[in-house]
Amino acid sequence: MATVKLSDDLIDDAKATATAMHRSIPKQIEHWARLGKIAEENPDLPIGFVKDVLISLQEVELGDVTEYRFG
Repeated sequence: MATVKLSDDLIDDAKATATAMHRSIPKQIEHWARLGKIAEENPDLPIGFVKDVLISLQEVELGDVTEYRFG
């Protein structure tokens, strides 16, 4: 694992958001990095859509899915 120097401002921003979202500061920064990477790779997708996809993927991984029935 590499050590990365981050600005105090980023860490302070992450601390507030991490607390609100019940994440550790490193996990909050990882979350932002993941969202940023996906957003750069898919500039036409709204960030809300990206967040919903990540939540859906986690639900599938946890087995929290039900079959959708049309009509």
